[in-house]
Amino acid sequence: MKPRIIRDGVYALGAIDWDRRLFDSLIPLPDGTSYNAYLIHGSEKTALLDTVDPSKMDVLMSQLEDVPEVDYVVSHHAEQDHSGTIPAILEKYGRAKVVSTARARGMLVDLLAIPEERIIPIEDRETLSLGDKTLEFINTPWVHWPETMVSYLREDRILFSCDFFGSHLATTELYASESRILEPAKRYYAEIMMPFRKVIQKNLEKIAAYELDIIAPSHGPLYDRPAFIIDAYRDWVSSPPRNIAVVAYVSMHGSTARMVNHLVGALTERGVAVEQFELATADIGKLAVALVDAATIVLGTPTVLGGPHPNVVYAAYLANALKPKVRFVSVIGSYGWGGKTIEQLTGTMAGLEAEVLDPVLCKGLPRQSDFEAIDNLAASIASKHRAQGIP
Repeated sequence: MKPRIIRDGVYALGAIDWDRRLFDSLIPLPDGTSYNAYLIHGSEKTALLDTVDPSKMDVLMSQLEDVPEVDYVVSHHAEQDHSGTIPAILEKYGRAKVVSTARARGMLVDLLAIPEERIIPIEDRETLSLGDKTLEFINTPWVHWPETMVSYLREDRILFSCDFFGSHLATTELYASESRILEPAKRYYAEIMMPFRKVIQKNLEKIAAYELDIIAPSHGPLYDRPAFIIDAYRDWVSSPPRNIAVVAYVSMHGSTARMVNHLVGALTERGVAVEQFELATADIGKLAVALVDAATIVLGTPTVLGGPHPNVVYAAYLANALKPKVRFVSVIGSYGWGGKTIEQLTGTMAGLEAEVLDPVLCKGLPRQSDFEAIDNLAASIASKHRAQGIP
């Protein structure tokens, strides 16, 4: 694609990756993604903001064929899907300097072998004049690496936000369709940003001081109504959890599935919404999205070699790493002769600082007494939600 104009002298560059289906060998990409870069021509200097994943280097280089000079390459984030083509840019433009935070400087040297003397470290709120256009740099650490920053183009009131407010969505639309973007943006937040939500809350407050006409992230389309995505982030970060229980499970021979089905029915009867995931086939991205709003997590597992099923261990590890706002956790499942299922799973989720509700484990097939215990667990979840005023 050719460069597309955003404002006079401001262009969207980069590449759409329609076919990529996995990020970091971990994150599913059902809708592909994009790697956005931006070019700003000032009256005196030209700046390129971020680059693209090295797999799409040829796309960006073709977009720069008619650009005779780049004076500055702004690196908001050292991760290679943004910075990976910087060495090629520096080779093409021999006088260009990289602008980054001081912490990013060392990371760019380590990750990409960029000569240290070609990197200009900048401070929080420092500005860079391009002539008739001025970039202000705002440090936003842990969004989602420690060295990250965003840039504000004062004259055009554009926030170049890098991963902040991004979405993994391959689309030719320059600006986000709000009805379409909400799910991939929430998924992106859940998978990448949620572990840092307390820091993100502070960074949301930091950018609130700026008048914004456009937010231009490094993945996905731009926002020409910034309040839409900012309000969504405030809700995901700061609002209390909702009256939702995430029930994620594996069942090898049907016993745990029977328990899960009974629990889902019991919760529904008591007014608790349920998001159910069978972990052998579930999209972990959808599980992450469900965790954004959930008040309770219940993991269901058979016993394998004295402990929980590996897929359930992974779900517990994922929940603990993502740090959602959940307040309660529990475990249900079956065993043949014993084990440490409960201790292992609740220990893996200890970082959530959630209350552990009485688990229900049965030997072999669940019996009437087990179903009654599951009813009690459902009643406890509903009661705990009401007591905490969870809507």
